[in-house]
Amino acid sequence: MNTVVRDVSIFGEAIAYFNEAADLLELDSGMRQILTHPTRQIIFSIPFQRDSGEFEVFTAYRVQYNFARGPAKGGIRYHPGVTLDEVTALAFWMTWKCAVVDLPFGGAKGGVTCDPSTLSSSELERITRRYAADLVEVVGPDKDVPAPDVNTTPQVMAWFMDTYSMHVRQNQPGVVTGKPIEIGGSRGRVEATGRGVTICALDQMREMGIDPKRASIAVQGFGNVGLNAAKLFAERGSKVVAISDVTGAYHNPEGVDVDAAVTYARKFRTLEGFGGAERISNAELLVSECDVLVPAALENVFTAENAPKVKAKLVVEGANGPTTPEADRIFKERGITVIPDIMGNAGGVTVSYFEWAQDRMGYFWKEKEVNERLEDVLLSNLHEIREITRRRGATLRTAAYTLAIDRVVRALKLRGIYS
Repeated sequence: MNTVVRDVSIFGEAIAYFNEAADLLELDSGMRQILTHPTRQIIFSIPFQRDSGEFEVFTAYRVQYNFARGPAKGGIRYHPGVTLDEVTALAFWMTWKCAVVDLPFGGAKGGVTCDPSTLSSSELERITRRYAADLVEVVGPDKDVPAPDVNTTPQVMAWFMDTYSMHVRQNQPGVVTGKPIEIGGSRGRVEATGRGVTICALDQMREMGIDPKRASIAVQGFGNVGLNAAKLFAERGSKVVAISDVTGAYHNPEGVDVDAAVTYARKFRTLEGFGGAERISNAELLVSECDVLVPAALENVFTAENAPKVKAKLVVEGANGPTTPEADRIFKERGITVIPDIMGNAGGVTVSYFEWAQDRMGYFWKEKEVNERLEDVLLSNLHEIREITRRRGATLRTAAYTLAIDRVVRALKLRGIYS
């Protein structure tokens, strides 16, 4: 098992963004201490037997960052680079992401340090069920509601839900979101994060005077978020000039055939060998000619080294934490507008909230209704962020954190500190 070693603390960088907004809110030191410490960090081992009979042990995590506004909410990722620092940062971001779109959730995140590409379906199922079983006492519809994240799927959520339900001896579809529709999932959930990226981007483009039908879009990452964002941009008449996955990037200034790329990726599970575009590197995609750039892969892709070379007018963060604080300062100095991750990719958690609510009601909405409600939630809060930006002279990122932190602080003060 290979673990990716990081030189910089992702959680430390996340707190840097928090501090800018906290200064703007004139937050006292006591409240800052509370909000920069996770409520609970869980680390445990998952021993399992491979199909070959060989035994292995993986390290697993669940961080429940804050419960002030409701049950914790956040995904589960399976990746060789999963660390406690990364999961804590992601749970921290989830706290603000839920608050910025005014959902009744706190923040959480989980993960297993493993490489799913080396695991069979039955091995993934055994790991998932053991992970769920070890968390039975601390998760639940009113405690902590996991969801899919990097390398986890609706099937993984189905295994998690089934394991939890078996342990508590009753069907509990609301323990996770992002499930298959057949067992309590919501219509529109799979596309929700990519759809949210597109909704926010198009609204901001109009605000900036960028005609969506004449705009060029580059999307880094062709997983669930990037693929669906690229599809929706193309459907709205924008020209997607670059897409990418782990095999590299594919650039065509005349426009990539997104439908063909989606068909190819679903058939071969990769863009490797995709025609109709010039092969470039992911690093080159980030500094390519485009109006709108969507980083929809992993953290820290924008750094002090490449931020001065970015040509986009608008960056919409589809991934969590793609921009380092140094890069963010450079973007601000260069007049590049950034819709931050806690707003830009909040479509997924918003429809997860809809799924959770539908599970509790036992009544499910049509996809059109889900999508209309999603757009209403995202745009009403994006407009509120924009108003803070105008009033305070802040960036969209600082304004988003200001709105989110203020909502969490209000909840904390109303509830009080139990000691």
